Amino acid sequence: MIVIIVLVFLGVFAAIAMPWIASSVGPSKQAKEVQTRLESALATEAPAHQDVIVNLRKQDQISSIPWLNKKLLQFELTPYLRKVLDQANLSWSAGRLLMMSAGFFAIPAYVVDARSDNALLGLGVGLVTGLGPYGFVLFKRSKRFGKFEQGLPEALDLMVSGLRAGHSLNAAMGLVGRECPDPVGGEFRMCFEEQNYGLELKSAIENLIDRVPMQDLRIVATAIMIQKESGGNLAEVLDKTSYVIRERFRLKRQIQTHTAQGRLTGWILSLLPVVLGIALFMVSPSMMSILWTRAIGVKLLWTSAGMTCVGGLIIRQIVNMEV
Repeated sequence: MIVIIVLVFLGVFAAIAMPWIASSVGPSKQAKEVQTRLESALATEAPAHQDVIVNLRKQDQISSIPWLNKKLLQFELTPYLRKVLDQANLSWSAGRLLMMSAGFFAIPAYVVDARSDNALLGLGVGLVTGLGPYGFVLFKRSKRFGKFEQGLPEALDLMVSGLRAGHSLNAAMGLVGRECPDPVGGEFRMCFEEQNYGLELKSAIENLIDRVPMQDLRIVATAIMIQKESGGNLAEVLDKTSYVIRERFRLKRQIQTHTAQGRLTGWILSLLPVVLGIALFMVSPSMMSILWTRAIGVKLLWTSAGMTCVGGLIIRQIVNMEV
């Protein structure tokens, strides 16, 4: 009975009070809106001006996690990682790369330590696997720079054709940005847009070299800046620069052909102990486990790993020739 009385009271209260509340709130809100419109239309009162602070600086988000992004901004390493990721044309953030490296380090290190009961061996394996994501980024960066090097002479030929047709240097860069494929077209398009937004030619070219730090592009930038300072036929200068880059690229390919045997020897000598060790472990685990279960085995393992790395670096230094 009491429940029924309470429900009836609440129903009557809602039926009477809610329309009254709505009627009391609605007109006042409408009146305020009408008054605001009239004041703005008649300009009876000076509007209150508030200084709006607009930040025109570029905000680089290192990580999508707010607290991690705040912490990473305090380190000097993150701008370098952001620059390398941009050069590799990867959409990763620096925080994501660091988290991936941490995961690739922790999981293999824990597994190896749990299986072999050797913390030093687990640490060594974790360091090697932890550098895997960074090595992948460097590999993508190297492949992109190789494509840029191959497409740069054609881009210079297109610029020479545009200059001889009467276009300005900025318009010739825009033509390269529209006609050439990435990464050459994308980088020159960015340089063209920076000049359209008011940046000086020297600053735009310096930014281009900073994004693509290649010797061939530095040659092109030097030729453009010397022509700007001293004058002359820029089309002829770029034509000769394109010829020099082609000859340099041909010489580099020829050197790689002659040193292919040495590079292959270095890879075989570096990977043969690892592959042979894995094969022997699969055949006889008890025999190979001596390398990480006994003190003398661990010393031999670290010594062989160090000598293998030193030998690989020496072979790399021999076969790599600067052109």
